[in-house]
Amino acid sequence: MPRRADGKRNWPSELKAQVVAETLIEGETVKAVAKRYELIPSTVSDWRRMARQGKLVLPNLDGMSFVPVEIKAAAPLAQSLPAAPSSMIDVIKHDVTIRLDAATPAARIAEIARALST
Repeated sequence: MPRRADGKRNWPSELKAQVVAETLIEGETVKAVAKRYELIPSTVSDWRRMARQGKLVLPNLDGMSFVPVEIKAAAPLAQSLPAAPSSMIDVIKHDVTIRLDAATPAARIAEIARALST
């Protein structure tokens, strides 16, 4: 991130808009998004205020598409086999499959699904 003469980071408007848009995803919090970008939550809140005032243009959230996620239950294992590995989730789009641990946070799964839909 480029820095200004006073040492502060210079955030482009497009990146500010992306950060604000991420706070609008169901289940996300300003604090969590701020932490991902190494920001203090009040900075993100300021950017949200700018967006409400029309001073920051957000990406078109109405046009967001969602990738269907198929969750399959693991097949039952015989008693003599060792304990089953943790459950997995497959995120599939066309010929791309991303296998994630079932303990993956929903926010991370949403990020991956968004990335696949672009």
